[in-house]
Amino acid sequence: MIVVYSGFDWKTEIPRIQQTPWQYVAAAVLCDIAVYCIQGWRWNELLKPVGSLPVWRSMQAIYIGLFANEVLPLRPGEVLRSFLQGRWSGVPFSVVLSSVVIERLFDGVWLILGFFLTSLFVDLPVLLVIGSRILGVVLIVIGAILSFAILRRKQAERWMDRTIWAQGLRHLLDSLESMGRAPSFYRAFLISFLYLILQIGPLYFIQFGFGLDLSFGACAAVLVILRLGSIPPQAPGNVGSFQALAVLGVMLFDVDRQSATSYATLLFIVITVPLWVVGFFALLATKMKLSQLTEAAHQ
Repeated sequence: MIVVYSGFDWKTEIPRIQQTPWQYVAAAVLCDIAVYCIQGWRWNELLKPVGSLPVWRSMQAIYIGLFANEVLPLRPGEVLRSFLQGRWSGVPFSVVLSSVVIERLFDGVWLILGFFLTSLFVDLPVLLVIGSRILGVVLIVIGAILSFAILRRKQAERWMDRTIWAQGLRHLLDSLESMGRAPSFYRAFLISFLYLILQIGPLYFIQFGFGLDLSFGACAAVLVILRLGSIPPQAPGNVGSFQALAVLGVMLFDVDRQSATSYATLLFIVITVPLWVVGFFALLATKMKLSQLTEAAHQ
């Protein structure tokens, strides 16, 4: 944060941020909310063969997980939302957590494709190129393990029988096979594309209202940079790193430093504040404190 806002002209840029037309801010907020509605739909599609909840319940679990990531270190949100989904649907926690891994696998595939397309038009920082290659290797390994478990079932079972968790792993394998062979699995993969595209919406509407004149493709490139940069462990809410990556991304398209910093500031507020509000009320509806929920998940 110190690096990002070093030399920032607060007196000039804050009024500029405040003058952003409200309709573009509203469109960005609605687009961001739609992202997590789509994620809830995708999650239900993945879990459909083994049992799932109404979409609104899945969305509630997702928002609670996002809220936890915003206020707690070490990003425990994925575990918490999996715990809630398992408790509410009756699907074993290990199966739900596996569905989250598959979600991330889908996201990673589309992200790598987006990174490849972006690299054709923009010279990206070397660190991001290295990060994308590491992510690609991780995706290949995870994909290979899941494919082996589903397609070479008998051999996978022989290996599992040598462990003390044989029974639990066998049940997990049954669930993975049910998910992987169901038509809903492929629908979830296609929904992941829509999930990624919608994430470009807030970036595009805010830059449009801010007068940066970035194309939809340029905003897509900035999103790829933000997503790749957020993979390593971050501070709660990605504070600091989000602004730095957003500034880096838009400056690749000849935006001056002051405008880029103002844009990153407004974008962070538009994406984060609604998430805090909706996540808080989603948590409130469970009648549990975040600390109680975290403790229950650990048990």
